[in-house]
Amino acid sequence: MDDQLAHVLDDLHREGRAHDGPLADRLLRLRNMTPDAARLIATLIRARCASSVLEIGTSNGYSAIWFADAVRDTGGRLTTVEIDGARVAAARANLARAGVREQVDVVHGDGAEVLAGTPDATVDLVVLDAERPAYVDYWPHLRRILKPYGVVAVDNASSHRDQVAAFHELLTMEQEFAVALHEVGDGVLTGVRLR
Repeated sequence: MDDQLAHVLDDLHREGRAHDGPLADRLLRLRNMTPDAARLIATLIRARCASSVLEIGTSNGYSAIWFADAVRDTGGRLTTVEIDGARVAAARANLARAGVREQVDVVHGDGAEVLAGTPDATVDLVVLDAERPAYVDYWPHLRRILKPYGVVAVDNASSHRDQVAAFHELLTMEQEFAVALHEVGDGVLTGVRLR
């Protein structure tokens, strides 16, 4: 990680906490990942040598910067999806400021629609950091688009355990996935497709 990128991440983390702190309405918050959760997923991207990463829930691009830095190391590409137009613009500006815009496609759209339109077995790693009740409905597409040994990583798996519980159970029931809950940041649930 170069100094410019680290500086942008520090600024965005501080700004995000200051922005979200006084807001009671969670939909108005940026709801960025914790640095530890983003670092874990960036490490998984590098360990998997992922060439194709898909993030559902961009917000202002904080986590996308972490993942773009990782795919820059693997020679891969990140596609990140955000439904809110103002946040799409903020993410593009923040990615450019961090010097990783060239590694990322920022899609202004609905995560479910993007998943539905993604070809079979083309994604190495999927990050879910969006509206948690929708994850169960995402499942058929997630299974379809992941490559063998592909990874699904879910943020907020500890902090919002009740909202992720149905997806966690669904993932655990799948015998073709190795599942683990990492108590890092707000909790990262991972499932690795074994075949």
